Amino acid sequence: MPVLLALLLGFQHALSMLAGIITPPIILAGQGGVNLNASDAQYLVSTSLIVCGLLSAVQITRFHIYKSPYYIGTGLISVVGTSFTVIPVATGAFAQMYATGFCPKAADGTKLPCPKGYGALIATGTLCALLEIALSFTRPKVLKKVFPPLVTGPTVALIGISLIESGFKDWAGGSGSCSTRPDGQFSLCPTVGAPHALPWGSAEYIGLGFSVFATIIICERFGSPIMKSCAVVLGLLVGCIIAGATGYFSASGINAAPAASFIWVHTFPLSVYGPIVLPLLAVYIVLMMEAIGDITATCDVSRLEVEGKLFDSRIQGGVLADGINGLLSGLLTITPLSTFAQNNGVIALTRCANRKAGYAACFFLLIMGIFSKFAAALVAIPSAVLGGMTTFLFSAVAVSGVRIISTVPFTRRNRFILTASLALGFGATLVPDWFAYVFTYSGDNRAKQGFFNAIVLVCETGFALTAFVAIFLNLVLQEE
Repeated sequence: MPVLLALLLGFQHALSMLAGIITPPIILAGQGGVNLNASDAQYLVSTSLIVCGLLSAVQITRFHIYKSPYYIGTGLISVVGTSFTVIPVATGAFAQMYATGFCPKAADGTKLPCPKGYGALIATGTLCALLEIALSFTRPKVLKKVFPPLVTGPTVALIGISLIESGFKDWAGGSGSCSTRPDGQFSLCPTVGAPHALPWGSAEYIGLGFSVFATIIICERFGSPIMKSCAVVLGLLVGCIIAGATGYFSASGINAAPAASFIWVHTFPLSVYGPIVLPLLAVYIVLMMEAIGDITATCDVSRLEVEGKLFDSRIQGGVLADGINGLLSGLLTITPLSTFAQNNGVIALTRCANRKAGYAACFFLLIMGIFSKFAAALVAIPSAVLGGMTTFLFSAVAVSGVRIISTVPFTRRNRFILTASLALGFGATLVPDWFAYVFTYSGDNRAKQGFFNAIVLVCETGFALTAFVAIFLNLVLQEE
């Protein structure tokens, strides 16, 4: 393949991935997460792009493990990005950290920056990645039997549904303290001193987010095939242009950002936070099943076989690389990664599955991440613009779960498993504090308190409840 053509196709792949890569670090570093300062948030966005570029190359390359039948990577254009799946677990854990004193608060109750909390998330995620690495050596047929679409479908749907709340709050102005319209510094969104600050839910914010959402729809209806594959990024661009023209942007963060950034320019104190171990194990099970589905889809659009020994070895190598990438991402200061399917549309449209295009995409992600002024501009995007985009992306996650469910035969047994698992999942998602007052222990035994916190966090995380119940019932109830 000519270099120029590879660069052109790689740029299209990078654009199709961009929105998905930058969203998790922006949310987790913001007021809905650990309230990091602007420089730390910019660093996380930059590093997310760099790490996704580097670790996508691992998936694309496909290494053979010496003197074994196992591989690392798929050998396809299987790119990776920061996972949405970890967001509901992380936001729930951060709320618990602030409530228990693990993360600091000001005298008036304002949540202060908590790099220790973020460090606990990535360190615990690194430890839990060992589960996916171990599962990668299991035969794909066994994995599909234990984690069939009957389990993964409702779990993925619940992840998307739980995330839409965050996207909608951002659409209205912000998902942090200003969303309750209190008095004082957060009476306006994002803060009183921000440019063009308005109360949460103002018509201006709703309209700004709608401009993004409407642009995505217009691109899908009237755009060329390439525009359709990049519709989310184009919607974000239109929203940013409108926000810039109407005075919502602040250039101070962009001006203060360094010219370049790289991994470990900022670091976070690492620790294992016990209460999120079980939820993160559920996250990695979901990531493994997502990887299997995405690799299958990539094989399909690349016109390669989707059964047989070669396909099974691609699945094994892809899942192993996914687990290794999850382990490495934590050491590189980024939350767990997942195999992305966003670029499959580009493969289908261009009819090019050459790995050189994948390496070119990795190159562009590295460039975007290293030049940190780009990341600073992304961090400065108003919450309403980001909300218009993320609401669409999170809804797409929910629809992916519905699509997986649609492949399941609706027998009485399967309907019962879906009903039982979704009942608890929907309930915990709609009433997230339903389990908060079950345990009344207030002693000094930190291990005991941590154990109770872990149970509470699992029971208040809708998709984790759904996953565990569906796995249990699928193994216990006999097939008809």
